[in-house]
Amino acid sequence: MYVKSQLSWNVIIPAENLDVEGLMLQKAIVIRLMDDFASKKASKNLGYFMALTSLERIGEGKVRDHTGDVLFPVEFSCLTFKLFRGEILEGVVDKILKHGVFLRCGPTNKVYLSHQKMADYKYVPGENPIFMNEKMSRIEKHTVVRFIVFGARYVEAEKEFQAVVSLEGDYLGPISQTVS
Repeated sequence: MYVKSQLSWNVIIPAENLDVEGLMLQKAIVIRLMDDFASKKASKNLGYFMALTSLERIGEGKVRDHTGDVLFPVEFSCLTFKLFRGEILEGVVDKILKHGVFLRCGPTNKVYLSHQKMADYKYVPGENPIFMNEKMSRIEKHTVVRFIVFGARYVEAEKEFQAVVSLEGDYLGPISQTVS
């Protein structure tokens, strides 16, 4: 789920942003690092980039030959979010289809729960379709569902993770009805 990571990246500061004062330079490096961090979104190994937690070290800058920009090696700590196989999580039902439901879990919007992985539940069609079991437990839009991650993959082109989940196990299923 959440993982604390130590990373080393290179931050490029354009020549026009360089200032003689050290604090202004450090501020420019931090702002650029935060912009780069936000635009990266996710990576296959680490998951979604959630937050920069601390700046550990700023290395000595190296001037790039043709542009005059300065490249600074930077070490920092950050918080990431990644789905792991076998992990038990909670998500909110976003969309209901005849063959299953899509859930949102943290920054992951494409979590799929197939009707084959929720054994006791049957699809009930209508204007607001639901899945319901014999005990009248309902899975409808905005329901919070506890599930186990069956598999996850990273889609490089979209910089997103997709997951397939299951309700097969103890204490899995809907845990609250309708969350706004």
